[in-house]
Amino acid sequence: MTAPRALRGSRTARVPRHDDRRRTFPALPPRPGTQGDFAATWWGNAWVESMEETALDTARLQRGRKYAGSGHVDAITVTPGRVTAYVHGSRPRPYRTEIRLRTLDDEGWEDLLDAAAARPDHIAALLDKDMPHTLAASADLLPTAGDLTPDCSCPDDGYPCKHAAALCYQTARLLDEDPFVLFLMRGRGEQEVLADLTRRSLTRAATERAATPPPMPTVAAAQALAPRTRPALPPPFPVPAQPGRPPSYPQVSGAPDPLALDLLASEAAARAHTFLTTGLDPVGALTPWQDAVRLAAAHPGSGLTASTRALYRDLAAALDRTPTDLARAVAAWRQGGPAGLAALEEPWDPPAGPFDRARPALVAADFPHFRPWRNRLSTGSLQLRFGRDTLWYGYESDRGREDWWPRGTPDTDPVGALAALLGR
Repeated sequence: MTAPRALRGSRTARVPRHDDRRRTFPALPPRPGTQGDFAATWWGNAWVESMEETALDTARLQRGRKYAGSGHVDAITVTPGRVTAYVHGSRPRPYRTEIRLRTLDDEGWEDLLDAAAARPDHIAALLDKDMPHTLAASADLLPTAGDLTPDCSCPDDGYPCKHAAALCYQTARLLDEDPFVLFLMRGRGEQEVLADLTRRSLTRAATERAATPPPMPTVAAAQALAPRTRPALPPPFPVPAQPGRPPSYPQVSGAPDPLALDLLASEAAARAHTFLTTGLDPVGALTPWQDAVRLAAAHPGSGLTASTRALYRDLAAALDRTPTDLARAVAAWRQGGPAGLAALEEPWDPPAGPFDRARPALVAADFPHFRPWRNRLSTGSLQLRFGRDTLWYGYESDRGREDWWPRGTPDTDPVGALAALLGR
């Protein structure tokens, strides 16, 4: 069952599609009420989460949410990797606002389209303007924390400013109405995607018909019951190339969350397959906390949809942690796996060597204000942590708050890690 969508189907049907990779949507009407989730679907809220998790000022988010709900965002144009609109602010002239995101490469599209074509229920869901969880996760279709880059012509240097936040919230309403807008953001238009899915479905159906096995041979009952020496048992079946896919779990009132069931079943299948092929449990050496962080980090959402909030809440409560602790640990795991989590949680005293050479290298690169403490170099809002794996991990905090969150990509060079943190 899909979430109710009051806007679905009325607006996009009237938009001419001269160019399948460029769509412009008229300004959406004001949205009454600003409490609860802004979007009506899980994927619309996942889009909002990717911005909210990296925002440095919640006050700007709230103002942007009010701007979106009050109709300050003009017509929205969507092209591959880009969402643009004019947003009205406090000045008479509106600001040109833009959100950029990564498009999928050819391999990513192959994974996504193969996953959709392999299951007729996925195609049916898309045609009904619904987005299956497993399909969205098959090729990182939904943005994760840090995947959206806002830009605005206003003088506000917030990340994001309230105009970019308003555009992000309003874009979530477009995704509620038509998930194919998300495909367009990632690089391909609706007609192009549907044509490719049709071709793959026909090819798959023809292949399956051609591979129909012959009928199994029969044995007469007298022959089967005749006394005889039983042959040796046949060898075991070979291990399949990939773990099996769990069934689709329905959304039933009072039943466990279907997304959590799908996550646990997929996890069990993957661990069993690895154990059969290698004799090793890939997560057996992890502590309960590390395993909980790993599970949450593998989840396609970002922690703010109803289903993902429940997952974070339950995992954190089981280990006497808070959902914020878990969200911060997930960000560290996605940054560097177990080593990234260790960099978050374990201050240590590195031996003489790379750590001692870091400050002169930063000074030479015009970053002289980093202060050392154990394995960390800090300014008021930036921090580099030297991990036991000899990589540098970037962190960021609001100035004066000491609320450090992992950001950027680890690097063997402190200057390179700082450049990734600053987006250079």
